[in-house]
Amino acid sequence: MSQRRRRSLALLTSGVLALPLLTGCGAGDDEGGQAAAGQDIATTTRDKVADGGVLRWAVDALPETLNTFQADADATTNRIAGAVLPQLFVLDAKGRPVVNPDYLEKAEVIEREPKQVVQYKLNQKAVWSDGREIGAADFVAQWRALNGKDSAYWTARNAGYDRIEKIEKGKTDLEVRVTFNKPYADWRALFTPLYPKQVTGTPEAFNEGARGALKITAGPFGLGAVDKKAGTVALTRSARWWGRPAKLDTLVLTAVPRAERPAALAAGKLDLAEIDRAGADRIALARRDAAAKSGPGAGGAPAHGPGAALTPAQATLSWATAFGADEEKAAAETESRQKHLASVKQYAQEQTALKAFTVRKSLEPAYTQLAMNGASGPLADERVRRAVARALDRQALAEVVLKPLGLPAKPVGSHLALAGQRAYADNSDALGGLDTRAAQALFTDAGWRKGGKLTEPVGAKAGPESAPQDDSKTPSGPGTGNDGLYIVGQDDGANGELRSAAADLPGAGTALTRTRAGDEPSPVLAPAPFGARQQESLLAQAARVARDARAEAAEDDDKGVPAREGEAADPAQASPAPAPAKQPVRTSGSMLAKDGKALSLRFVLPAGPGSQSLRTVGERIAGMLRKVGVNTETIKVADESFFKDHIASGQYDLALYSWPATAYPATDARPIFAKPEPAADGSLLVEQNYTRVGTDHIDQLFDQALGELDEEQSRELMRKADARIWAAAGSIPLFQRPELVAVKPGLANAGAFGLGAPRYQDVGWKKATAAKDKKK
Repeated sequence: MSQRRRRSLALLTSGVLALPLLTGCGAGDDEGGQAAAGQDIATTTRDKVADGGVLRWAVDALPETLNTFQADADATTNRIAGAVLPQLFVLDAKGRPVVNPDYLEKAEVIEREPKQVVQYKLNQKAVWSDGREIGAADFVAQWRALNGKDSAYWTARNAGYDRIEKIEKGKTDLEVRVTFNKPYADWRALFTPLYPKQVTGTPEAFNEGARGALKITAGPFGLGAVDKKAGTVALTRSARWWGRPAKLDTLVLTAVPRAERPAALAAGKLDLAEIDRAGADRIALARRDAAAKSGPGAGGAPAHGPGAALTPAQATLSWATAFGADEEKAAAETESRQKHLASVKQYAQEQTALKAFTVRKSLEPAYTQLAMNGASGPLADERVRRAVARALDRQALAEVVLKPLGLPAKPVGSHLALAGQRAYADNSDALGGLDTRAAQALFTDAGWRKGGKLTEPVGAKAGPESAPQDDSKTPSGPGTGNDGLYIVGQDDGANGELRSAAADLPGAGTALTRTRAGDEPSPVLAPAPFGARQQESLLAQAARVARDARAEAAEDDDKGVPAREGEAADPAQASPAPAPAKQPVRTSGSMLAKDGKALSLRFVLPAGPGSQSLRTVGERIAGMLRKVGVNTETIKVADESFFKDHIASGQYDLALYSWPATAYPATDARPIFAKPEPAADGSLLVEQNYTRVGTDHIDQLFDQALGELDEEQSRELMRKADARIWAAAGSIPLFQRPELVAVKPGLANAGAFGLGAPRYQDVGWKKATAAKDKKK
């Protein structure tokens, strides 16, 4: 596997894309403005935090490796590294990298010509857990492992390390000088985390030695027991730590799926857990019910949870069955009732425990985007992509996700930074905001027009011919006709498709008549506004056929054609053989069409329980596009196949997924927006650019920014690149993802960290309030 491919895979699977350092317009600390939402971590001074205790913190899974530079590293790998290994630069509350004084006194560029030289001055107290000083030998070993020259090292990324020419000790053992053969603006991204030379010194140690163990560490915590059976990793307070000691004795990372976290919190198995919207709602309901002296949930039938939707009629039927004469049915119903009562009891107990928890809220260092596959199909045309983007109300989409949570609902204005980061600037004007007239003009310019002629076979499911369908009101599952595929603007065949026009003409067995009491038209002929126009066309066709028939009858009468036996020779009573009906021209009506085909886009979304908000946003987007004449086929797929089988392989037109923000976009964001290149085998090398949309100019701006040592100029180049990315309309940033964290009472300096990094040594339990303080 090439270095380039390994890097792309790692950034996708492990979220290696860090947090942010870029700028927009202006200079100084105000660049990028304020973060959209601050941290919510119950900030407490260390003197009010008790020494000792255990914290059980939920993670998605145990890590496959403890080496963050390998392709299968994940978020848990990075969390462990943050607590046990040197982090030379950390991210502040605005997602900006700052020197970590626990390891560095300072780090700066001391020479720019003829070559860039960065000098690190290490904290003189910084040592590894084996007592050896952290020094130049560790920097050298990591550089040699990651620079890409030795293929024996299984590395996922080498960006930046491949620009280093040499590393040497400075005037003292505390100084490390790094000389670059090419200027590198993102030099702060290097050597974080820093591994001991025992891990990076040989390929064997690098590839295998650090996958399941870290014998040597240098953080406020050390690596303790890894229990794969219990799904836990214990981090223990380090006796060798020279900084402010960790408040906790032990930090236990516990693997619990998100859907199971509310139950785990209630059972006392977790103290701190990121949760989804459903989990947050459960805690909110528990707290609401506990605060109410009476009312829903305060007694009697539960107002939510198992059995909340049980009607009196259903309860009566269940009782009657359980105590009925049919012993077999009675036994089955009794067992079902017992299971139901047990689940109700368990839910009530969990709610009683959950009422004590607090949900802390912020916005994650990640944004959700609408991705448009520009490799083929209608979206290969930039005008169509731009038109789709101009049809979106991004403010409304942000509000539907964030407003109910009480979080700021503002669309993200940059692909490369988030509000608060120095690089942030709203460059969305390069594309333009919601403007349906502009969208229609772009569609027209690209050849897509409403009322266009359709050449698909009559009876085929051509979306514009049938009524829009509300997926939220349509049952799903086997036998419902809605098994994972929903087509906006297209009627379900189960409800009747548009009949052949010829079948509704005189002489074809039926006549164009009203079919209901009163004057309501047939639902088959008028399923939508287009149906009304289609009906007019059919009526006109029928009138022409009728006129032709009368004319032929009159002509035959003039020629003296004899009447059939038993019939009067009255022209008015004649029944001439009807002429073959002509197929009417089918049009797309209010939907867009081109070259005989309606504009229809495949919208792929994950189907898992944790993706409900994405599906809600998808439905809103589909509705917005329908208003401008675009059909969407919403295809819901299993979470595990969403990226691998659809996004990465290009099997989609539209999709919703998120990218983490980065403090170093010139390095980390380039693979996401790089112009795809043909590979040797004829395939397309897209790195992480799953929209397949890119330009040479965007690549050039990234390259220039990466080599520009004037930080303000480098950020300005990134702003220009972002504007070009907006204009190309391959991906449309929508909103920053919500961060919801359940926190046990008394926990300090932990919760929703937002753009910042945790300070692990300060996390702990608040001291108990003294009795005399309580009296006050």
